[in-house]
Amino acid sequence: MAGNNRERGSSILRVLEIIEAVAAAGRPLAPQDLIQDLDIPKPSLHRLLQLLENGQFIRQDIQGGIVPGSRALRLSVNIWQNRHYKAEREALLGALSAKIGETCGITVPHGNMMTYADRVQTNWPLQVYLPSGTQVPLYCTAGGKLYLSTLPAHKRRRLLAHLPLTRMTQNTLSALPDLEYDVRQTEQRGYGVDNEEFIAGMVGFAVPVYDGSGRFTGGLYTHAPTIRKRLPDLLAFLPDMQQAAQELGRLLFELQD
Repeated sequence: MAGNNRERGSSILRVLEIIEAVAAAGRPLAPQDLIQDLDIPKPSLHRLLQLLENGQFIRQDIQGGIVPGSRALRLSVNIWQNRHYKAEREALLGALSAKIGETCGITVPHGNMMTYADRVQTNWPLQVYLPSGTQVPLYCTAGGKLYLSTLPAHKRRRLLAHLPLTRMTQNTLSALPDLEYDVRQTEQRGYGVDNEEFIAGMVGFAVPVYDGSGRFTGGLYTHAPTIRKRLPDLLAFLPDMQQAAQELGRLLFELQD
């Protein structure tokens, strides 16, 4: 009985190590990568991978690489939303929102979309309501284009080739060459902008949040109705946004420790 418990505990630990390795990789993994990195015998690894894929904790991308599945992504968002870790982020976002006078929040990649993970709204009667949990497109939002700018060029091209570039407003960059150029500009300047590309009458921008390993984890964004602020008005707060993003990165580093 004791031997069975030890074996079961070892299998559980290996499952968690696989999920951790896939989540941390930043690229699709091959089974051989996991065999070498985790020292798991090939037959055991294939059995565990099948178990995780059936449970939607991992999935295969279009080229057969192993990437996080939908349940792993939900798990990461749920941990991020845990009250134990949320209070400091909300305090930071609240102070930033009060300084800018507009809504601020955090958006994170979720498959081929971005998800609003945290959000502090202003008290203005007129505001755009996009609650936490809302999923928005990559190609026409500040946070989405910022995320695209962090991807290797070949991965970005492959992803964009499979995205339906639906024209949301008159300003949406629905032609692939125009979008690719804008994403390259985003990479060079270090922040993403939405100039009424997602919702007519709303502008915004986002700066990157990096974890302790220097990996992109999400975008810190602010947006406003154009009746109250134009894009240059918001961009005047770029240094404040960048400082707040560094503070968020510090909180992530403490969470990882």
